[in-house]
Amino acid sequence: MPTKQAAVTRLGISEYWVGGEAAHGLVARDSVTTVFPQTLGLACTWNTELMQSIGSVIGDEARACYKKRNGLNGLTLWAPTVDMARDPRWGRTEEAYGEDPHLTGSMSTAFAKGMRGSHPFYIKAVATLKHFYANNNEKDRLTSSSVIDPRNKREYYLRAFELSIREGAVHSLMTAYNSINGTPAICHPDVNGILKEEWKLDGFIVCDGEDMHQTVDEHKYCDTYAEAVALAIKGGIDCITDDAGLVMRSIREALEQGLLEEADLDRALRNVFRIRMRLGQFDPEENNPYAQIPETVIYHPEHRELALRAARESIVLLKNQNRMLPLQRENIRKLAVIGPLADVVCRDWYTGHPPYRISPLQGIVSKLSAQAVLFKDGCDLVTLQSAANRHYVGPKGYADGTLAADKPAAGSGEWFQVIDWGWGSHTLRAIANGNYMTTNDRVVSAASQEIWGWFVKEQFTFDPQDDGTVAIQTWNGRIVSADEQSLRVKDDTHIGEAEKFVKRTVVDGMAEAVKAARESDTAIVVVGNHPLINGKEEIDRPDLTLPPHQEKLIQEVYKANPNTVVVVVGSYPFALNWVQQNIPAVVYTAHGGQELGTAVADVLFGDYNPAGRLNMTWYRSADQLPDMMDYDIIKGKRTYMYFDGNPLYPFGYGLSYTNFEYRDLKISKLRMSADEKVNVRVTVENKGQRAGDEVVQLYLRANGSRVKRPFKQLQGFKRIHLRPGEKRTVEFILSGTDLAYWDVSRNRYAVETGIYTLMVGRSSADIYLESAIQVNGETVPPRNLFQITQAENYDDYSGIRLDECRDTGAGPGGSRLSGVCVTGRDGDWICYKDADLGEGPHFFEARAASSDGGSIEVRLHSPDGTVIGTCPVPAAGSKQKWQTHACTITGSSGKHTVFLKFTGDLKISWFRFIS
Repeated sequence: MPTKQAAVTRLGISEYWVGGEAAHGLVARDSVTTVFPQTLGLACTWNTELMQSIGSVIGDEARACYKKRNGLNGLTLWAPTVDMARDPRWGRTEEAYGEDPHLTGSMSTAFAKGMRGSHPFYIKAVATLKHFYANNNEKDRLTSSSVIDPRNKREYYLRAFELSIREGAVHSLMTAYNSINGTPAICHPDVNGILKEEWKLDGFIVCDGEDMHQTVDEHKYCDTYAEAVALAIKGGIDCITDDAGLVMRSIREALEQGLLEEADLDRALRNVFRIRMRLGQFDPEENNPYAQIPETVIYHPEHRELALRAARESIVLLKNQNRMLPLQRENIRKLAVIGPLADVVCRDWYTGHPPYRISPLQGIVSKLSAQAVLFKDGCDLVTLQSAANRHYVGPKGYADGTLAADKPAAGSGEWFQVIDWGWGSHTLRAIANGNYMTTNDRVVSAASQEIWGWFVKEQFTFDPQDDGTVAIQTWNGRIVSADEQSLRVKDDTHIGEAEKFVKRTVVDGMAEAVKAARESDTAIVVVGNHPLINGKEEIDRPDLTLPPHQEKLIQEVYKANPNTVVVVVGSYPFALNWVQQNIPAVVYTAHGGQELGTAVADVLFGDYNPAGRLNMTWYRSADQLPDMMDYDIIKGKRTYMYFDGNPLYPFGYGLSYTNFEYRDLKISKLRMSADEKVNVRVTVENKGQRAGDEVVQLYLRANGSRVKRPFKQLQGFKRIHLRPGEKRTVEFILSGTDLAYWDVSRNRYAVETGIYTLMVGRSSADIYLESAIQVNGETVPPRNLFQITQAENYDDYSGIRLDECRDTGAGPGGSRLSGVCVTGRDGDWICYKDADLGEGPHFFEARAASSDGGSIEVRLHSPDGTVIGTCPVPAAGSKQKWQTHACTITGSSGKHTVFLKFTGDLKISWFRFIS
């Protein structure tokens, strides 16, 4: 049952460890492997064929590493991440495929198919979708609950998961840390109800790391580990990612207490071992074609070529005023390459060990010469002097990088390159040995070759003091104290003279960068984020902007040389308002690829024509976003589908060095039924002088609906390559079911009769052609509130939250309850539109709970409309003591919008009218 599965020698079962990472290349801590751009960048390729090839490479290298490890682990991999990136402040945005469920589902399914292989029985490597579901905040992720109503759940958060499972691309899935509507994902009823029963997942489900014990220790949902493991296994978890000893002890206790039966374990083990069998773990190697994959495939030359292709295809050209790009080599005598990210290739936590790394600077130099390039990182070089003994900080021992304040003269003190990552985070790199300053939480040393680790101990904060000195805080806020023996990390927060430093700038990095720009024909400024600082797993971003120091660096360089290009290397969308307004050319690429610098240089100098497209809306400001914990994309106006503001760059956006013409939009039929399909064809021609790729995008809009529908929604995309003058007809197939929305009044999908607009273009905001079609679906009938209506199936709301309903009793007539309730306070309300009250109900009945008592006001038309009844909910002393309450209803008949308005603090599970 644990992920570390012990051997059973008598049965011929060897030890095997479930798990491993492969977000953008196999992560083998003990081996070099091929590394592709971050997932966010791969999604910007909008190329499913490429994604399948990348998945296949990862599967091949996983097989080779599995063989090297004598079959211990490495074939059940925890990727891809298909959580919807509905907020660009999310710390794990880099792992996701973007904000759109169709794009995410299509790209991740292709990736998983490549990992799986094409054999009808044997599986090359198992892809594991994660994290199920509504996992899009890092702050309080072990205790938070995502509020997800039925429409958001069905139309948005589940869509990407569904495609891969229904197409048989994946055989494993990981649950999320968070709760959903009050129930931890590890024991949520949707695991069995949707994944296994509705979608028929052919495989096993694993929980996220240590989540079993966190159900007790963090969520406080269970009192004992035995209870937690029983809920997880009965709820559909087949393999538990926690300490193996704790898992087994907890299972034994659960069996002894009658919380589990052996049949529960048998069911889970069958799911896991069925997939282990299909991996070929119990068969002769000659029977399994994937067992023949040799170790020589690891970072094979063909894999390196694919990594370069992926890096090129992921690059997005954001601006190209007056065709500043591509740069003309013959016109460049001197080129300034500037910025803290110009000569580095950063790794995130889910990056493997690449065989090599090519930085943007290296790529650019390869296009010109070292003599033609001036490089300045734009960072200050500083010395640190102890305020206590007036000695300078320098190396105490070169072998281990030990630092101490023991250098009496400034000239013998160490020079540190300081990178300001914004929001108080800095890294310091010792010039003498090239290592970053880091800590083991006892002393500080210059001993780290790169910024990397789960706990990023290479980041420090300067805390200004009243006397002009600074105190230095480590990654976790502890104070650094200096003497002639070491830089020591203190246990207390007192700042005395020994904890103060004089920070002196010996080289002004900004001035050096400006000088280089002024002396050059063109300046390229490479900026962005470090993928492990100010935004990563466990840490959400503080803002959307670049670090202030980088913003100023760009501005000062531009003042010195208007021929400035900005290259953004980042894990997220950025609010680049000043850059977009002033800088003539802007390029975006994600982190992580071993061929990063080659691809960037190829685009800058025109050896590759960029065609990447943004997979997320780039907002102008975080002020355009609702609260981070607002998961309602419809009411919260999130993503391109519902955002009604003016974005910086729209979803699907990206420029090219050539021009494309769209024409001859043809639809196979202009009338269709809900169970039919139509073919959509459009001709695209390259009207420019360069060969290039174009990403043709198909969007849909429902022109009339019972509910609020997206302004437009992606339904198809294809990346094509066209030579100058070449044209091609691109075809999409649209099913009537693609037009469906989740009808909360009947708990099912519905395709409404009406006019729908099909739109074809090169981004969500750049539509070239459109056509209307008539769909003969159904007219959604008025709501029947005389039936049991689950309160969560509202049409609109204010102030309320969704929470768990622990009512053990079934609804009237044995109706099945959802396990979700609406919780609210004074003035909060929920409403149900287009309700047919017939000749008028006489009674209102609701299942409700309240600790202190309250009431439900039944109103018509508006939250302050006519009161037709008030249902008291007496104090029950518990928020989960459920009772059925009723009141009389007067003065209502016909069709109305019905509002339930809360007074007091209470919960509602279901309600109905009675005639």
